[in-house]
Amino acid sequence: MFDQRTQRQWYELSKALLQQKPEDCNHDCYDQLIEVLKYHEWRYYVQQDPLISDYEYDQLFSLLKEIERLHPDWVRPDSPSQRVSSELTDVFEEVPHLTPMLSLNNSYNLADLLEFDAQVHRFCDIPEGQPVEYCVEPKFDGSSLSLVYENDLLVRGLTRGDGTKGEDITTNVKTIHSIPLRAAFSAHGIAVAEVRGEAIIHLEVFQQINREREEEGLPLFANPRNAAAGALRMKDPRETAARRLDFFAYQISYAIDSEGNDLLPTLKKHFHCLQLLAQLGFKVALDISTVQPSIREVEQYCRYMEEEVRPSFPYEMDGAVVKVNDIELQRRAGITMHHPRWAIAYKFKAKQATTRLLDVEFQVGRTGAITPVAKVQPVPLAGVLISSISLHNEDFIRQKDIRIGDTILIERAGDVIPYVVKALTELRDGTEKPIVFPTTCPSCHTPLVREDFAWRCPNEKHCPEQRIQKLIHHASRDAMNIEGMGEAIVRKFYDLGWLRTFADFYRLDYQKIASLYGFGPKSAENLRSAIEKAKTNPLHRLIYSLSIHHVGRKAAKLLAERIDYLFDLTHWSLDDYEKIPEIGPTIAQNVYRYFHDDDYLHVLREMESLGVNMHATEEDKPVQPVAETPLTGKTILFTGTLQHMTRKEAQKLAQKAGATPLSGVSKKLDILVVGDKPGSKLRKARELGTVDIWTEEQFLQALGDLAEQ
Repeated sequence: MFDQRTQRQWYELSKALLQQKPEDCNHDCYDQLIEVLKYHEWRYYVQQDPLISDYEYDQLFSLLKEIERLHPDWVRPDSPSQRVSSELTDVFEEVPHLTPMLSLNNSYNLADLLEFDAQVHRFCDIPEGQPVEYCVEPKFDGSSLSLVYENDLLVRGLTRGDGTKGEDITTNVKTIHSIPLRAAFSAHGIAVAEVRGEAIIHLEVFQQINREREEEGLPLFANPRNAAAGALRMKDPRETAARRLDFFAYQISYAIDSEGNDLLPTLKKHFHCLQLLAQLGFKVALDISTVQPSIREVEQYCRYMEEEVRPSFPYEMDGAVVKVNDIELQRRAGITMHHPRWAIAYKFKAKQATTRLLDVEFQVGRTGAITPVAKVQPVPLAGVLISSISLHNEDFIRQKDIRIGDTILIERAGDVIPYVVKALTELRDGTEKPIVFPTTCPSCHTPLVREDFAWRCPNEKHCPEQRIQKLIHHASRDAMNIEGMGEAIVRKFYDLGWLRTFADFYRLDYQKIASLYGFGPKSAENLRSAIEKAKTNPLHRLIYSLSIHHVGRKAAKLLAERIDYLFDLTHWSLDDYEKIPEIGPTIAQNVYRYFHDDDYLHVLREMESLGVNMHATEEDKPVQPVAETPLTGKTILFTGTLQHMTRKEAQKLAQKAGATPLSGVSKKLDILVVGDKPGSKLRKARELGTVDIWTEEQFLQALGDLAEQ
């Protein structure tokens, strides 16, 4: 799209504009600034290869907004400032597509492709034995969009709808940075163009969004496709922008000149259209799209995409799309009411399957949360036999109207975690039964209480299953790391009456253990060694192992580095806890209550008498700053990819310089250091307006001599 010389000019112009003051900019300067920002959007969102830092882009964008504030009559419709509107949309108007937006027929093997190829030969009147050239592209698992450009400007964005008309979601479409607001179709004689493509979410972004939703207590998205589709139909474009959608263009479906003449035939080949779209600034999967000389090579490439490309591809891909490459042959093949005869989808092995929900078990977690688990008729899915699936909580069951006896559609998220997509209600025969959520704990029969999205058993001290789960967690790798003390052994020792509290781990009778079936002297000795080693653990591991509600590894470390002796916490007030960055009122209340509870303190005293370390170790101590620096006493967070070090290394250097690293953006954050491709943390920091946003270079300057270490 840009040659090296042009890109160097854009860079030099960017640096010059960074020195401009808003009040000194004339209209030409404003126009230049828009083109510069559009160029940097293309580098960042389409090429994924930024030329300037995020901080410099922010400065240029701020300059643009200030100029537009001073000169509102200058504002152009393709200005980057116009991407995210603050206006809400109550109803999306239905608008006809310029050409029908059809579905694709599916194929699953070589036989299906050969049949499709024979059909193309028949409808195009091509002699048998004469090969047809095909273009093969990824089939993205997202939400289809139709974009209309008139005189180079994006004027409309539509959903697929019923194929003949779609919902006008233009304001939301404009928030997708990989969609150009202006594209130079006119340079190719095109006055009106319709571009088809897929709105999708990068898998890392999807996982990050779900992590954020989990932290905020919101329901998790089932998959990237649903998250993308839901984002496109939001009433508030700012909510759409927060999903950070991407757009891959895959077709020019309509192109006319200023006199209404059809220009598609002049483009000759479908692959030429893909190349043109990339040249115009659209994101196109050219690197994994190909032209194959015949249908047999197509099948080989489809298998290559499934086996080699798909597993590491950063977006959901559920197949390949095979298209006749010659646009004239596409015209001759024609379409049906449902699908084009010149294209077909080659579907990869299913990540989805249907099965029958046989029963639901209700499991009790270590903090008392009750999780419904579906027991299903075993079914193979993406190479794994699935027999149990979490149903998350009561709200999830009610929203999806899932019943015992239902045929359900299941899917593996990221090829790892199975989840229920939906119940196939149309297959019900009347024998299905509603899932009745218990009102009492399945383990101890204590009445349940509702907290946020979960039902919990409040009997935290005496509920048998909570006790067992806490014991399992105490011995786990991230907690006290007692090697050989897995869930099965913990349950066995609990059933024998040997384990009831944490202290019991440290007074086990190894002679009795050696006499158990499946153990013996050697196994008992190994277990004894592992427990003796666990006694010397740093304090933060012990705190984490106690299963204090909401206290994870990070919070445990923050507490451990501020005390010398575990029982110091018995003298802390709620204010003492809340003074710690990242320790909010909920965690403060939970820890305060734990260390003012006589029963819990009694167990801890027993553990201490049995030799378990209760004092801070060298590993618990915070990194001491070497001298006063600009970072002393500040809280700091890193986002994106740093060029000179890893984020972990940067955190250690920040601690040496007297700063406290945080794990998320909050009002307690002072400095956010931004690397390449930052996530939502940058957006949140900007919204707060109280956070200093630094580049990596500014961070290194603040470190001074420490940066050389």
